[in-house]
Amino acid sequence: MAYVAVSGGREAIEESIKLLDYYRSGTEQDIELEAIEKKMGLLIDRVMSEAGFYDRHYAALALKQSEGAVEEAVFLLRAYRSTLTRNYYTNTVDADGMRIIRRISAAFKDIEGGQILGATYDYTHRLLNFDLEHETSGELLERVQTMLKEAGREKIEPCKRVSQELKKEGLIDDVPLNEETPFDVTENMLEFPAPRSARLQTLSRADTGYISGLAYSCLRGFGQVHPTVGELRSGYVELDVPYLFDKEESICIGEILITEVESFSEADDGDKLKLSVGYGAVFGRNENKAIAMSILDKALEKEGKAPTNDQEFVLMHGDSLEMNGFISHLKLPHYVTFQSKLDAVRKTRGGKTDE
Repeated sequence: MAYVAVSGGREAIEESIKLLDYYRSGTEQDIELEAIEKKMGLLIDRVMSEAGFYDRHYAALALKQSEGAVEEAVFLLRAYRSTLTRNYYTNTVDADGMRIIRRISAAFKDIEGGQILGATYDYTHRLLNFDLEHETSGELLERVQTMLKEAGREKIEPCKRVSQELKKEGLIDDVPLNEETPFDVTENMLEFPAPRSARLQTLSRADTGYISGLAYSCLRGFGQVHPTVGELRSGYVELDVPYLFDKEESICIGEILITEVESFSEADDGDKLKLSVGYGAVFGRNENKAIAMSILDKALEKEGKAPTNDQEFVLMHGDSLEMNGFISHLKLPHYVTFQSKLDAVRKTRGGKTDE
């Protein structure tokens, strides 16, 4: 169920909408869509992930239209996505062949292919850089181009997963690829218990702050999951669709940037222990969300009384559109229902009710 403002005086609403342009004006300098798309990359990635719609240009447009409100931008993208025709389903993405831009492991120091730090704020001092107040885009671009020229280009080959070696040792179950058609949460209502494909889709589209908070509660003991990040990787993966005239062949239609995580935690295996894997994957560069997904992936498989063990609680309350829409609907007129509550309160206190 999605709540949308549906009532109000027509003239008042029209004037209210005009005022939005007033708040978006503010200065003669404009924010070009290209600037939002290229310079606010992490924000773009978050909006695309929560909207379930991979298009950087339209995500930038939605952010400009909504004054940077993430939930409103997600709403706009979801609404636009619903108008598009779905022509193809892609084949299962081969993330093993990812064109990697960042890859780390918190479980092992030395991994095959090496740790690739890539771009991250993890090692910055978190101090305001006042030089940016006077930085121009031309100076920044020139500095980056010089840096790239001096660094040269080193091709990074596809890397084996860290979990592959652990599977060879029998420490992690080697689960075969599930050939069943994944559950599509955009076309079907969730039923509980939900299959894993539905859980992962829902978590991938959930509000980043919401699932990060739930994952944090797990780490504090409300879910019995405290894993180690076995591997975190960001990079580009190819999307293939079946060839129309030969289903045995496929055609590459492009590539997208994703972040995926495999986290390791202990699990019982009879009278022994083994490692189990939690998985998370999201559009773009959004590492904390992918890690949080991997934590909740395992928490939802466990039985327990913690909120993160309850599928309905976790999956039904994190959708950005549903969550913000339901809260937003409280701003709509509730005159009749409130008068009923008010009458009940007055009766209990011996007051007069409205005729």
